[in-house]
Amino acid sequence: MNKLAKRAWFALALAGVLLVGLLVIVVRYFKDSPDWVTFQNNPHVYNNGVMDSGTVVDRDGTVLLDATDGRSYADSETLRKAMLHLLGDTEGNITPYLLNEYGDELIGFDRINGTHHTGSGSGELRMTLSADVQRTALNALNGQKGAVGVYNYKTGEVLCMVSSPTFDPLNVPDVNADPERYDGVYVNRFLHATYAPGSTFKLVTSAAALSEMDDLQTRTFHCEGSAQIGSETVICNGVHGDVTFEQALAQSCNVAFAQLAQELGPEVLTRYVARIGITDSIAFDGLTTKRGHFDLSDATTYEAAWAGVGQYTDQINPCQFMVYMGAIANGGEAALPHLVESVTFGGKEKYSAETEMTDRILSRQTADALAEAMHYAVVTNYGEWNFGGLYAGAKSGTAERGEGQAADALFAGFVQDPDYPLAFFVVVEGGGSGSAACTPIVQQVLNACIAAMQ
Repeated sequence: MNKLAKRAWFALALAGVLLVGLLVIVVRYFKDSPDWVTFQNNPHVYNNGVMDSGTVVDRDGTVLLDATDGRSYADSETLRKAMLHLLGDTEGNITPYLLNEYGDELIGFDRINGTHHTGSGSGELRMTLSADVQRTALNALNGQKGAVGVYNYKTGEVLCMVSSPTFDPLNVPDVNADPERYDGVYVNRFLHATYAPGSTFKLVTSAAALSEMDDLQTRTFHCEGSAQIGSETVICNGVHGDVTFEQALAQSCNVAFAQLAQELGPEVLTRYVARIGITDSIAFDGLTTKRGHFDLSDATTYEAAWAGVGQYTDQINPCQFMVYMGAIANGGEAALPHLVESVTFGGKEKYSAETEMTDRILSRQTADALAEAMHYAVVTNYGEWNFGGLYAGAKSGTAERGEGQAADALFAGFVQDPDYPLAFFVVVEGGGSGSAACTPIVQQVLNACIAAMQ
């Protein structure tokens, strides 16, 4: 009897182990099977190393990539270059993140029928991007290294995301033979790079000051071209005399913002950097942005003040900062970006994007006051004609680099219009003055966006 009992218990234990194993397999199947089916060695899905994944089109139906039988790119060379960092190249140097993320939907896979329907229909991935805007942005950069991004902060639709340098995937250059021209060509600068923000960071210091200082908008700052902060001197870009907060932002007065940063202190600045999300990443459509950097733990009084101006070791990511612009324009919160609008297979919808909002980044009072100050900068400094005559706010930045290197030019802002709720970010590496290098790009790209949305 004891032997029978032991055998019975052993059989039950074995059955339990088998049941647990079966449950693990079932759970893993439902969780990971979309990744398994798009694994590159699957002969039912791949043809000569290329996934037979249907077509990718822009918001208006323009074909960006046809992968129904091999891989065929857009007819326009400029458009092929503009889309390289999102759709990848034929040699696998640039990951086609969107095809990887939505590959199972594009090939018609489902967890019950597997790839049974593969080949009986075709998939289509519709992007939020506009082909015309992409071409416009790349042409506006005119071969300069940098990035351009524009999105609808109400819905999250990205209309433009271009990174340069780039190349034609149908005419792959010898990158190693021209390292200067193609430096960082495999990196999507808008998503996976960070930059010293220069004076665009004054929009972060401004948010902290507007929230923490009740008298900010009635104060006057005096600028004689420099100011002693701690044991060192902050140099301004001019002699501004007595200026209000709005005037200090519009004229990008380093003295006023160094004084504000000193008064706010490292703890408050660090708290607002975290609240705004500068040091966080954003994930969407299988993409994750690079985190920015802000650390005053070992900073001197001067270094902390210099960080509030946008230098020291500050780093921002273009995509994240674009979302911050959207939050300022939208009363303190904004839609998270997305590039993919829908995926269909055989005419049936497999995926449809939904608008997701950020947490509240700023109070409505702070956001509205900052948006008004940025609009004042457009009216008095940058010129309303650069924004299609629409109500806009903006801030330029000129970020110092190493000795002997031209400064990076940056420009961030928004359009506040019920029909065109757009936020943007532009960076031109080595471009020098932020407004001079970037406003012509912004003007062309915003005009193209407005046309695409009509």
